[in-house]
Amino acid sequence: MSRIRIKDIAQMADVSVGTVDRVLHGRSGVSEASRKRVEEILKQLDYQPNMYASALASNKQYTYACLLPQHEASEYWTDIEAGIREATLAYSDFNIQADVTHYDPYDYHSFEQASQQIVEKQPDGVLLAPTAPQYTCPFVEQLNQLHIPYIYIDSNIQEQPALSFFGQHSHQSGFFAARMLMLLAGKNATEIAIFRKINEGVVGSNQQERREIGFREYMERHHPTCHIWELDLHAKRDTEDTQMLDDFFKAHPTLHNGITFNSKAYIIGEYLHKRGIADFNLMGYDLLKRNVECLKGGTISFLIAQQPTLQGFNGIKTLCDHLILKKEINRINFMPIDLLTRENIEFYYKPIN
Repeated sequence: MSRIRIKDIAQMADVSVGTVDRVLHGRSGVSEASRKRVEEILKQLDYQPNMYASALASNKQYTYACLLPQHEASEYWTDIEAGIREATLAYSDFNIQADVTHYDPYDYHSFEQASQQIVEKQPDGVLLAPTAPQYTCPFVEQLNQLHIPYIYIDSNIQEQPALSFFGQHSHQSGFFAARMLMLLAGKNATEIAIFRKINEGVVGSNQQERREIGFREYMERHHPTCHIWELDLHAKRDTEDTQMLDDFFKAHPTLHNGITFNSKAYIIGEYLHKRGIADFNLMGYDLLKRNVECLKGGTISFLIAQQPTLQGFNGIKTLCDHLILKKEINRINFMPIDLLTRENIEFYYKPIN
């Protein structure tokens, strides 16, 4: 069947083209009898309006607010922002812009302040990396009241569902990481270490906490006698890392296995290289340049990746699909749990210039 035009629908319903247009866009000025005739024809034809052409013709400006953690260059969130930029360029025909605001992931008040600034601007849509639920929920409740759609990226707040979520299944990721680490360590391994970056008791990421829960669940189920040590490095005092690691490894001379649930595995990997420690199995997350260098050098054994550039791109794309193209949206979009080693990293990692 050839493409159905609005003109064809008007002829079939015996109404004007303007009447069909008003029905399609939910506008007033149409009698109930005419509206019913047009809607019946639309249903019979299973008519889908060309939303792409309509969006181009409207020339409306769409502004998206992106709320992300503060970060250094070449970190995990750099790739998220690269994906946001790529999507903004890809959908530039729709007159969209994405304004990025940052918050301190170790300071909940920073999130509150940044989120309030976004509420005051009332953007068309929001893409955010949630912090703790007790601080994220009040923000998204305000967005709900304003009928502003929002998308979670990296971590999900199940008790306050978003339009869509892009990120790994964090609990399953941690469970998987434990299994892989114990394959490296061997079934007779008696101890492992969890390395964290913490500021005043704040881990800085929901994902990290949920990964650790999944990790510990696997260990309790399959290796209940393996002792888990913990080292909390100061998130805002990197100069103390080396001394803290020296003291930790001195106190645990038989320790040969460890993991980080954040993206800064390179801190441990670079320390192992500096001290010439070659018999340590280290797992970490995310394809930061320094992490990849440690993986290639052998001080990181495995990295788990989650395609952050694609997360950023799909977050913006989904806002466009919902607001502009009126498409149905998948609520949960889990990213793959990709395991990278020095043998396959060259086929996966493409650094951003």
